[in-house]
Amino acid sequence: MVEKILLDSTYLLPIVGIAVKDVEEILKVLERLYRADAIELYYTHFNILEIMGKLSRTWYEVETVKMGLRSIMENFRQASPTYQSYVKALQLKSIGFRDLIDLLLYTTSVDNGLQLLTRDRKLWEFVKKTGEGESKAIILEEEFLKTHR
Repeated sequence: MVEKILLDSTYLLPIVGIAVKDVEEILKVLERLYRADAIELYYTHFNILEIMGKLSRTWYEVETVKMGLRSIMENFRQASPTYQSYVKALQLKSIGFRDLIDLLLYTTSVDNGLQLLTRDRKLWEFVKKTGEGESKAIILEEEFLKTHR
């Protein structure tokens, strides 16, 4: 069975030319699994918004950004939020998690039957602790690597 993975923006940033510390191993594993048709990779417009925000605060090479965005949009599938995704993200934010983009990625993954691949242990712990969501919809990078090396 093919795993359906929504990528946190951390894994998309290198595609548009933004360096991310210690991301090489996970990117190699994702590429290997993608090329073997073992996983489907997803992004959302929230990822693109987050990428654009980071790009706007740093120097970037226009051609690299163009090629990177095109690559994301052509090679990965787009997951769209439902109205429930938006409402649930707002509810989770109101009980204490600060990063709305991360919550929107999480709720969109749940509503689309995807697993959100992330390094964000705080998000995973928050979802698990509150009981307000499905922590199994989040797969931490370290766990993903343990099972896919």
